[in-house]
This record gives sequence, C-alpha cells and structure tokens, in this order.
Amino acid sequence: MTELLSFTLFGWSGANVVILALVGLGLVVATALVWSRPEPAGDDPKALAKYRELRARIGSWWVMVALLVGALAFGPIPMIVLLGFVSYLALKEYLTIIPTRKADRVLLLIAYLAVPVQYYWVGIGWYGMFVIFVPVYLFLILPAAMVLRGETQGFLRAVGTLHWGLMITIFSVSHAAYLLVLPPPGAPSGMGPGLLIFLLIATEFNDVSQFLAGRRFGKRKITPKVSPNKTVEGFVGGLVATTLLSMALAPLLTPIGVPQAAAIGILLATAGFFGDIVMSAVKRDLGIKDTGTILPGHGGILDRIDSLVFTAPFFFHAVRYFYF
Repeated sequence: MTELLSFTLFGWSGANVVILALVGLGLVVATALVWSRPEPAGDDPKALAKYRELRARIGSWWVMVALLVGALAFGPIPMIVLLGFVSYLALKEYLTIIPTRKADRVLLLIAYLAVPVQYYWVGIGWYGMFVIFVPVYLFLILPAAMVLRGETQGFLRAVGTLHWGLMITIFSVSHAAYLLVLPPPGAPSGMGPGLLIFLLIATEFNDVSQFLAGRRFGKRKITPKVSPNKTVEGFVGGLVATTLLSMALAPLLTPIGVPQAAAIGILLATAGFFGDIVMSAVKRDLGIKDTGTILPGHGGILDRIDSLVFTAPFFFHAVRYFYF
C-alpha cells in the first residue's frame, strides 16, 4: 500500500492526493443521493425545510472543499492566507454577536490587526512569537489600550470577552495553519499538507459520526442544559469511529504510527466534542441559534469551526512534542 502511494503530484504526496480524491468521491456520491430524492410535498413544511437545508449544506461543502484543494495546490502560503481569512471572518462574526462598547473601537482595530500579525509568524515559522503573541502580548496590550480610553464601566467584562474571542478565532485556528510549516527541512514531500488534511478530515468526520450515532442510538443526554441533542451514545460512537479512521489515515498522511494514531483519535474526538458544546454554551448565553448565515445549511463560520478550535491546538502540540 505504501509503495502505491509513493508518487507525488504538484508537490503533494500520493497519500494526500488519494485521500482528497476519496473525499471528493464521497461528496459526489452524497450530492447524487440528495439531489436524486424528490422534494417533499409542500404540506409538510418541516420535512421541506430539512430537505432544503441538506441541499444547502451539500452546496456549502462543495465550496469549502474546492477552496481547500485550490489553496493547497499552490503551496503552503496560499493555504495559510486562506486560514487567516477564515480567522478574520470568525473574528468579525464573533464581534457581531457579543456586546461591545463605543469606547472599544480602537480595541477592535487592534483585534483585526492581530490576524495578519499572527499569521505572519506562522508564515515565517517563528514558533516563539506564534505561541505567545495572542495569549501573552495581546493579553497585556488590550487592557492597557482600554485604560487609556478612560472608560471603566464594564471594563473587566469587555477585556475578558474580547481576549477570549481572539483566542478562539485567531490563536486556536492558527495552529491548523502552522501544521503546514511544522515539518523540518528534509521531511518527506507533502507532510505539512498531510498533517492539515488529516486534522480537518478527522475533526469533521468526528462531528458527523457523533451526530449520526446520537441520532440512531442516543438515549442518555450528556449536557441537557447546554446541548440537549448530545448523548453518551453519540459521543462514544463518534469516538470509536474517529479512532478507527485515525488508525487508518494517520500512517498514510502523517509520521504517526497505528498505536499512537489510536490515542490521537481519542484525543481529537474528545476535544471536538468539547469544542462543540462550549460554542453551544456561548450561543445559549447570547440567546442565538447560529453565529451567522455565511454558510448556507451550516450557519456561521464559528458554527463550522467550533470543534476545530479545540482539536487544532491539541493535535498541533501532540505532533510537535512527539515527532518534531
């Protein structure tokens, strides 16, 4: 099997090409199955709404996969830029759903400028600045700039809410981008993209498998006040499925062996679950269903990357500590 995947195409390893081709094939099959079904009768509005939402979701998946493949085809920098743009959209979306003060306008400018700065550290591979810029420097800069504005009403809430938003929309997501430059010089071709592809597939697969397992077998709720649809059976089903997928894909796309891949699968499934319910808690606190509408069928950017916010840092540091 390894010999069959030893070719390269546009600088990608054979495994990267084959896995992305399989993802594309799966999306083609899903699209054909959905579009071949007749639209439900108009006298059942709930079924009609679900059907249209599913078609919209499939369309959004096509756009996301096309952007991923297109960016990766031109090397790591375009993909880093794309993920930086995702961080920008996520931050913009976050700032539209949280309460802000008029006195915080300068702080919002600092927050937006943090996006290109953080991804610049990623692009040049400066790990030291990458890992401390948002959690340390912005943690100090934001309250200092806020004090100069002279507004003390709601100070603690404002600075804490803004910095937490920077952590999830910029710092966490940038860990996925840094995977592209993590392998040292001389590493096998396509290892950086392979790490990123593996993370994205495992994270999304975990979301889907937990949803399907919960829908089919779910009985015991885990967090009824936060996310009533999350069940023990759904979590366990997703964990098992993601672990098996990790054991199959990790040796092909990454330097991770099969036994270690099982641990990585458990880590990603657990982190993805908590990322999902943490964002659910945020939305319940704010009294909203979705964080936005930019992705038809999915909601907002934060609705789509909620699991990645947790899986990317855990996966990045596990790989960096044990393999690089």
